[in-house]
Amino acid sequence: MSIKKISGEDFYYMIISGCNNLEEQKNYVNSLNVFPVPDGDTGTNMSMTFRSATEEILSSKQETIGEVAKKLSRGALMGARGNSGVILSQIFRGIAKGLEGKKEVTSLDLAHSIEEGAKSAYKAVMRPTEGTILTVIRSAGEHALNYKGDDVVELLEEVIKGSEETLNKTPEMLPALKAAKVVDAGGMGLLVIFKGMLKELKEGNKPSLDGVGETIEVSSKAQLDGEAEITFGYCTEFFINTESITSEEFKKEIEDMGDSLIAVGSDGLIKIHIHTEQPGEVLSKALAHGSLSKIKIDNMREQHRKVLEAEYEAGTTVDNSVQEEKEYGFVAVAMGSGIKKIFENDLNVDVVIEGGQTMNPSTQDFIDAVDKINAKNIVILPNNKNVVMAANQAKDVCEKNIIVIPTRTIPQGIAAITVFNGEASAEDNESNMNEAVSSVKSASVTFAVRDTEIEGKEIKEGDILGLIEGKVKVVGKNVNDVVKELLENLVDDESSLISLYSGEEVKEEENSLYEELEDIYDDIDVLTYKGDQPLYYYLISVE
Repeated sequence: MSIKKISGEDFYYMIISGCNNLEEQKNYVNSLNVFPVPDGDTGTNMSMTFRSATEEILSSKQETIGEVAKKLSRGALMGARGNSGVILSQIFRGIAKGLEGKKEVTSLDLAHSIEEGAKSAYKAVMRPTEGTILTVIRSAGEHALNYKGDDVVELLEEVIKGSEETLNKTPEMLPALKAAKVVDAGGMGLLVIFKGMLKELKEGNKPSLDGVGETIEVSSKAQLDGEAEITFGYCTEFFINTESITSEEFKKEIEDMGDSLIAVGSDGLIKIHIHTEQPGEVLSKALAHGSLSKIKIDNMREQHRKVLEAEYEAGTTVDNSVQEEKEYGFVAVAMGSGIKKIFENDLNVDVVIEGGQTMNPSTQDFIDAVDKINAKNIVILPNNKNVVMAANQAKDVCEKNIIVIPTRTIPQGIAAITVFNGEASAEDNESNMNEAVSSVKSASVTFAVRDTEIEGKEIKEGDILGLIEGKVKVVGKNVNDVVKELLENLVDDESSLISLYSGEEVKEEENSLYEELEDIYDDIDVLTYKGDQPLYYYLISVE
């Protein structure tokens, strides 16, 4: 088959096919995480980002390719989750720029748009690292421009071939990939999208987006009375692939976390539907029992808002903010009910976004949070290295003055806000908070989800892992022993405070760790908090 040009409708179906392909293979992409920790989520982040983008074009198949690409870019920008999702959104932002104003495109037009995608992605990253999705998209652009024919099918075949060859070389570019015996997960996710797009171009099946058409259970009362009547705002659906728990058993685990709960399934596959305010916690509980697929989270309040906008398109507005504008407001990302309470109750954070290690908030999540705060300056604390880029992307989109403190851990976020001075200028606060972040040593304790080797350390599935600043430093069999060894690496003569945030799996009444640490570090303050974070036994800071 030879195709000389593609229209907006062709591109529309190619994108849907790419989205479905990534959804089907996201767990495989997740499995390529370099570190064997239980929160490898590159595939999930990319899939949710691209699904957000694809949903934006669902009414656009009759439009020009330039218009479809523009809407796709917008959807990807607002739905971007995690660093991989942000980079993916920038790739399609560049592709949209290359297709701008075009009704249909030739192979040469498409080639130039892929090159624009690579340029846009590289510009978005302050210090680009080779051996990642950036290298793969750059290779895709180079192979696209080197193609001299006029067949769009052949062009994409060349792009995929070149991208795959480059992806297979990523372990030679990044020692961490080589040690883990995996290729770059982000690069694989991009390749999966390209392969889905090519499949549609060849077969012309005109697919529908997987999951579209499923009803959202919003009562008519909620639709009529407004957002305040929606007690649990996130319609959360997913499948658990598990042999360790029945649908009824898992239903009991989460029945207090929302309403409209449905749990059905057998033969190792359970479908869950729940309306909740804590989608991240629900997913974390599910992850403890098996792998997840077909994750779908819808903000019913946002859906309701769009309904009202349609009904009052004549221009009716509702003044939801009668409060006087304050000088500063705060948004923080946190996972775990205890940590959330610390930010809300002890540190007076205005909006805490549920997420972090296992559910990275999107750009839109940050924008929604910012919109709830009536303040001149709004400080965002991402508290996770994989969330910083989405926070910065929200900053670029919002009109309000936003300060992103690039906190990579919960302890860094807490340290930053404790030095905040409401009487100081925004510039001074930003400087002081960044300085506080640099003074905190952060560590965490979790478990290995697979066998691997990292920097000469042999790791077996189920081993207890101690991480310092995100890198595996201690491997052991006992949680308390790993904590003590981590602290031996962290504490020095300048240290004056040790803080531990225990996870939901830690039974404090059975734990002698705190007393042991107080004995070992009798000249240092040791503070303990119930964080209730999933997957991580402890989050630790030393100051």
